[in-house]
Amino acid sequence: MERHEDEDSRILNSNFDLDHVGEVSLTLNSDELSWIKVDSFNKNNDTGSSCLGKQLVSRRSTTIKFSDAYAVEFIDWGVIHEPVLGNAPGRLLGRASEMFRFTVHCFRRSKTQPSLWKTSIYTFGHKDLGTCHLWVTRINFSLNMEVGRPKSLLVFVHPRSGKGNGCRIWDEVAPIFRLAQVRTKVLVTHRAGQALDAMSAISNRVLNSYDGVLAVGGDGFFNEILNGLLLSRHKATYPPSPTEFSHSVNKDDNNLVYLKETHVGTSEQNEGSSHLLSIPETIKSQTKNHRPEDDICNSADQEGNFHFPNERFRFGLIPAGSTDAIVMCTTGARDPTTSALHIVLGKRISLDIAQIVRWKATFTSKEEISVRYAASFAGYGFYGDVITESEKYRWMGPKRYDYAGTKVFLKHSAYEAEVTYVEDIIDDNISAGSRTKPFLGPPKKSERVACRVKCGVCNTKPVQISAEPNLHESKWLRSRGKFLSVGAAVIACRNEKAPDGLVADAHLSDGFLHLILIKDCPRALYLWHLTQLARKGGHPLKFDFVEHHKTRAFTFRSIGKESVWNVDGELFSAHQLSAQVFRGLVSLFAAGPEV
Repeated sequence: MERHEDEDSRILNSNFDLDHVGEVSLTLNSDELSWIKVDSFNKNNDTGSSCLGKQLVSRRSTTIKFSDAYAVEFIDWGVIHEPVLGNAPGRLLGRASEMFRFTVHCFRRSKTQPSLWKTSIYTFGHKDLGTCHLWVTRINFSLNMEVGRPKSLLVFVHPRSGKGNGCRIWDEVAPIFRLAQVRTKVLVTHRAGQALDAMSAISNRVLNSYDGVLAVGGDGFFNEILNGLLLSRHKATYPPSPTEFSHSVNKDDNNLVYLKETHVGTSEQNEGSSHLLSIPETIKSQTKNHRPEDDICNSADQEGNFHFPNERFRFGLIPAGSTDAIVMCTTGARDPTTSALHIVLGKRISLDIAQIVRWKATFTSKEEISVRYAASFAGYGFYGDVITESEKYRWMGPKRYDYAGTKVFLKHSAYEAEVTYVEDIIDDNISAGSRTKPFLGPPKKSERVACRVKCGVCNTKPVQISAEPNLHESKWLRSRGKFLSVGAAVIACRNEKAPDGLVADAHLSDGFLHLILIKDCPRALYLWHLTQLARKGGHPLKFDFVEHHKTRAFTFRSIGKESVWNVDGELFSAHQLSAQVFRGLVSLFAAGPEV
């Protein structure tokens, strides 16, 4: 076997034995590995060779882009198998030879579901040890030239998330990180709020020593880590409160006049105003027992800055929850291996984040500001009632949501409320409040543009730090009545029960919320709406009792009987509430769903 290296172009070429394939001519250039089968049966046949009438090999080249590979590993002396000839009984058995070997680890897309990624391993063998070492060194050099790949990650594992498989799922994907030479600091949580406390207490200096933080769990666990980072670090003016508006003289006119600008502050100033979000002064102050997160926390050392947006520091999510809507929308697959591969390959997308500001918890309570951040969805009424009811049946696992949802649907509770929202100029395909009468047949299919890899909608404008223009100078509209639910979708919120999500054409980083108001209606019509949600290609928003508004901010005020808010799967009581979206506030280790 010969080895050729062009010093100018840095192209390397050698013959190797590829496990279960046979002898190949392997070539390395600046951005890829490629090989072609060395056809020992018919050197002049460009389409392949045959034995006993069977086609054996293709003369086409196989290529691995270094952007799709994450590791190369020398595995010493061992067996390389030759291909099995034929597939009928009495087939010729492939022989096995021993030689020095190395493996290249990369990924392949599923043929039926392109968003589903699987690991792929190629093992090459050579009799000469020096040749193997040279190739491993050169491939490693090329892999290290790939930019944006993480070297050090902080990992939080929720052991009881979803079906209680958090630790098992991490054990399954951990070898991918080891092979990719990514250092991981792993913390397994043992109580609610532990990840939030740890993220809040860790110093910016220590936080900046990591390339990102991973959550092994569901959407609620991701939300906990997200809030731990943002509540103590993100500084922004609050959106207007519901009490800052004056209704027009005409009772039927839904236009609003903004009165005054108050309650200007930051999340950092009010992070401990709610027991839901309370954070101890330091984690180290609780010294009865040493805990794992103490090793990374140093609250006294807050040197260094942490800016938003932050393209280098990314969030990652390994799905282990009950719905995993964020993973479904950002990778296209609810699969731990797919998510792990997105992370080690250094994929990056920006994600809008909604800031939820509670002004009053109940009608009788005093004004007390509390802040929460949401990455996927915030909902009131039906959505909050389902979470509240499901808490009684945690022993059922994820099935508790189906049971609780059925009970809440049969109760059919409506809640009176007033919602105000910013009027925005939007395209004709998603007109604010557009509806189609339900009994006139199925609605006409609109040209819905779903968010995908290299999304043109999300990449049309630069990432902004705050919502602009100024919300206090914008035109606000009002909707008041009895609602079965009030929902605000940051992303499409796809999941196994809603394959297109709540809003099929919601985008990951366009700077908009999708406000969905479901007015009180007969139970049968509401069931029709829910069945449209559960159907691929359905139109759940095209009903007379559904209002759909694409907006940058909204306010909410309950009137009379109250429900509770569901913020990314976590309960949040609020009588008066405001929300605004920050475009591309955080970055994720993901590339978006494949077409």
